[in-house]
Amino acid sequence: MADAIKVLLVDDHQVVRRGLRTFLEVQDDIEVVGEAADGADGVALTEELRPDVVLMDVKMPGMDGVEALRRLRDLGNPARVLIVTSFTERRTVVPALRAGAAGYVYKDVDPDALAGAIRSVHAGHILLQPEVADALLSQEENGSGQGRGGSLTERERQVLGLIADGRSNREIARALVLSEKTVKTHVSNILMKLDLADRTQAALWAVRHGVAG
Repeated sequence: MADAIKVLLVDDHQVVRRGLRTFLEVQDDIEVVGEAADGADGVALTEELRPDVVLMDVKMPGMDGVEALRRLRDLGNPARVLIVTSFTERRTVVPALRAGAAGYVYKDVDPDALAGAIRSVHAGHILLQPEVADALLSQEENGSGQGRGGSLTERERQVLGLIADGRSNREIARALVLSEKTVKTHVSNILMKLDLADRTQAALWAVRHGVAG
């Protein structure tokens, strides 16, 4: 399973972790590399095991999922975090996305859809429900990056538009006939110029300001 997507499970309920592991272990391209019962252990194991994707609960004792996301972002950890939650309220999901989550699914998600979500975020896509995207956009109305779009080059605007379309770096490179390394440089420049933390915020900024791919 050298090319398998390495997944870490972070949830305070053992039965949830067991159920996730049971299903994911039958997937040929997904490998569960560890489990954690709270955010602090989740951060430590993400740093130690270097998973590709972390399935993170939001509500946990001690350090919750939002704070764990912030710690991982501060550490510069490249793992993609997919929130797995039973809470549907915007006030629960939106902070997690703003902290750097690549998307979220509900705990009653169809197993095949969960596997698809893991593959999707691993490929660089962002999973947002329309109502949560709307909430994030309204909060960004007067937020970071406002009025700074003019500093982007034409190529950076093209890359930003494709990010908004949910394209991964590999797909952007293919579409624009660039190397993945060049695309990563463009993405870094976009985030720096717009004072944004991650691709999720960049995609939302692009939607808010009408940047199409």
